[in-house]
Amino acid sequence: MPSVELTDNQIRAVLTSSRRIAVVGASPRPSRDSHRVMNFLIERGYEVYPVNPDAGQEEILGRKVYAALADLPEPVDIVDVFRNSSEAGGVCDEAIEHGAKTVWMQLGVINQAGAERARAAGLNVVMNRCPRIEMPRLNITGPASQE
Repeated sequence: MPSVELTDNQIRAVLTSSRRIAVVGASPRPSRDSHRVMNFLIERGYEVYPVNPDAGQEEILGRKVYAALADLPEPVDIVDVFRNSSEAGGVCDEAIEHGAKTVWMQLGVINQAGAERARAAGLNVVMNRCPRIEMPRLNITGPASQE
């Protein structure tokens, strides 16, 4: 099946209408992209939940770390995926089960089968992109309440 890319206006709508973001594969190490992107999102006013069963600590950037999306205290709008492409399909399935609105696969993360399952369940899907790049490119400062 061919990839269905969101337009810039659709990406803008996703980022401005969303408030809560789960970062799956969040790292406690400041040198990691997931850590930098998580910090970027927090600084812009998003409520961010780090998800990583192997993080080895209870907090990342002052946020409690959760082992799985199912453990989060409330539904999130975006599931931001920092896992390798082969594992991203399973994260898509978890996002569907969780009730997320969007699955966002980071740069280099592409899983067409998972994306198709997510789209079939009514989720938006963004692949091979990073909100830390897209937000400045689209002149988005944060959730709509802060625009």
